[in-house]
Amino acid sequence: MNTEKKSRTRQQVKNKNRTSSAGWGLRLFYALIFLLFFGWGILSLWYGSWPRWVCMAILGLYVIAHAGALIMAPKRRVPVFCLLAFLIPLASFFLMQPSHDRHWQANVSQMPYAEISGNRIVIHNVRNCDYITETNYIPKYEKRSYDLSKLQSIDLMLTDWGLTYVAHAMISFGFEGDRYLCFSTETRMEEGESYSAIKGFFRQFELIYIAGDERDLVRLRTNFRKGEDVYLYRLRVESMEVARNFLMEYLNRINQLHEHPEWYNALTENCMTSGFRLARKHAAPGKAKWHWSIILNGLWDRRAYENKTIDTNLPFDELKQKSHINERAMAVGDSPDFSGIIRQGVPGMDWQPGKGE
Repeated sequence: MNTEKKSRTRQQVKNKNRTSSAGWGLRLFYALIFLLFFGWGILSLWYGSWPRWVCMAILGLYVIAHAGALIMAPKRRVPVFCLLAFLIPLASFFLMQPSHDRHWQANVSQMPYAEISGNRIVIHNVRNCDYITETNYIPKYEKRSYDLSKLQSIDLMLTDWGLTYVAHAMISFGFEGDRYLCFSTETRMEEGESYSAIKGFFRQFELIYIAGDERDLVRLRTNFRKGEDVYLYRLRVESMEVARNFLMEYLNRINQLHEHPEWYNALTENCMTSGFRLARKHAAPGKAKWHWSIILNGLWDRRAYENKTIDTNLPFDELKQKSHINERAMAVGDSPDFSGIIRQGVPGMDWQPGKGE
């Protein structure tokens, strides 16, 4: 009888241990399932734009809540409690508010905006810094006027800083007399701040569309920054009406940002995705489809070549070689003819869209 009782007790202990092991195994499984949520929550708070002590306090609360959900909640309700814990960083993320009122670096201290009256455009705070080195410069902002009826071209510039698959994109609108208005979508950084791709996902930087002179935005990358290669392509839009509408999208966008600050996002609101959203509203049928090269934008020029959005009279590799403008930019320096000279010898620069009205 005692032997049977002992046997039953041992079986009960085994069953209890097996149940306990299964329970912890299930909790471990849930931990792995929610690992991405947990990682995103940690990074969003670590790099958040709240004051540092606030971010750390919320981060500590989230770690405790998430760990408590995994360890202490009834195992069948662990997913529910993990999702409830995730609301802490999620709410914090969406409650972070962008601002125009920070100690900005001098090269992004002024937000551009435009006044539009018929064909006359007046753009305030066009950046035209005088550079001695990349970090030693005299900040200059100017008011410039443009005649919309004299718009002639749209050019795209891709800056490769060594990553090959990811580049920085700029759009430049050309007017009669080799006058160019260049737009660069960037992070608006504060004094002492530096760019980080990881931070760019987590509301660390505000968004700015810099309107600038090419002797600033282009020459900074060709003449002063090390290891950056700039490629220039003439975009083949359907008509001048399309070109003007595209420019108006940029002008409306800078006016929006001047009035209401927004967050930069390294994936969804960057130099290429922002420009693509503006361009697709007026693109020809079949040329506004989303493509992976919008994300891996260092390869966008090849995609544009396949779509015949840029010059196709040469093999692509030869076109890209001839579109590299660093040497010409270095040679011309700060000349008033900078924009015209860097385009000399670049394939397709004599192409203009038909009137289309």
